[in-house]
Amino acid sequence: MMNKLILEALSALNVPVAFQKYSGSASTYVTFHEYLASGEQYEDDLEAFTSHYIQVDVWSKDDYNSLVKDLKLLLQSAGLYRLDEADLYEPDTNLYHKGLRFFYLEEQED
Repeated sequence: MMNKLILEALSALNVPVAFQKYSGSASTYVTFHEYLASGEQYEDDLEAFTSHYIQVDVWSKDDYNSLVKDLKLLLQSAGLYRLDEADLYEPDTNLYHKGLRFFYLEEQED
C-alpha cells in the first residue's frame, strides 16, 4: 500500500523513482523505503491505526533543490508529513544525497 502511494505521488517528477534500489543510468533519481511500521492506536484489541515511517532519498550529481521542493509538495499532498531531512555527500559515488523522512498514519479498515 505504501509503495503504491509513494510511486503514484512522485510519478509527476521528471526523474526515476524506485523502491529501495535504483539500477538505471540516470544521474539524478529517487529511492525510498519504509524504515518502521507500527501499531499506533488500538480499539477492542485490534489495530485501528498503523504508523508508517518512510525515508525518501534524492541522489544527484547536480543541484537537486527544486526537485526536493517538488518532492516535498507531492508527498505532503498525498498525506505524508515531513519529519526531518539532511544533506549528505557520497564520496564513493560522487553523488549528492538528500535524505528526507516522512510519517504517514493509515487507518485500518474493518
